[in-house]
Amino acid sequence: MELSIYQVDAFANQRFRGNPAAVVPLETWLPDALMQDIAQENNLAETAFFVPEGDGWRLRWFTPTVEVNLCGHATVAAAHVLYAHLGYAKPQLAFQSKSGLLTVTQREGQYTLNFPTDTLTPIDAHPALAAALNVAPVEVWRGREDWLVVLGSQAQLEALQPDFRGIAAAGGRGTLVTAPGTEVDFVSRCFFPQTGVDEDPVTGSAHTTLTPYWAQRLGKNELTARQLSRRGGELRLKLSGERTEISGGAVTYLQGKIFV
Repeated sequence: MELSIYQVDAFANQRFRGNPAAVVPLETWLPDALMQDIAQENNLAETAFFVPEGDGWRLRWFTPTVEVNLCGHATVAAAHVLYAHLGYAKPQLAFQSKSGLLTVTQREGQYTLNFPTDTLTPIDAHPALAAALNVAPVEVWRGREDWLVVLGSQAQLEALQPDFRGIAAAGGRGTLVTAPGTEVDFVSRCFFPQTGVDEDPVTGSAHTTLTPYWAQRLGKNELTARQLSRRGGELRLKLSGERTEISGGAVTYLQGKIFV
């Protein structure tokens, strides 16, 4: 079987920045085990698969080791493939997913995701996470799937050298570490060794957790953010109650065929 594949740098306006994702458009679903094998072979943080459904598509995401419930950068990548390579021209498209309806709006090469806002619960402390990060957090919160660890400064965040085994042992999907930004409203780094990704370059879904925290702390609903991975990425965010809008660019790196 021959399938088309694209690799897209999401939350970036130039190649080799942002977060790379593979996208494999399908007419019908492949067996789950085969999609997982393809994702493992691609060895990127996420591989997205979609099939036509109703007036839109159903979208699924796989890391090299597991299927996940929500992924921002691979959703941007899938939308970019539809707009840039598969002839879609309407201003908005719709994906059905394990996290419900997700819409993407395209304007002047920028993509805006509309995702469900996370719910945060403060916790008193998490000694295992503090030990794994080798830093004393200002605050620790729990989202639906991730830990949110707040530090006092961007310099502390940049200096982190985490123990990934310790982070994995903390459970959940992963750990989001954030601090006030020096040039943007806030900065972050995101660690997901539990799902085979030690540090994700730019994590759209994490900003459904980060945005409500910083919106409340800073007293505003429109924010700018930067993820401080080696590749780095820029995001614009808007909190709209139960939904979070996450905006960024995308560029195609690779187009080809795979044989399975």
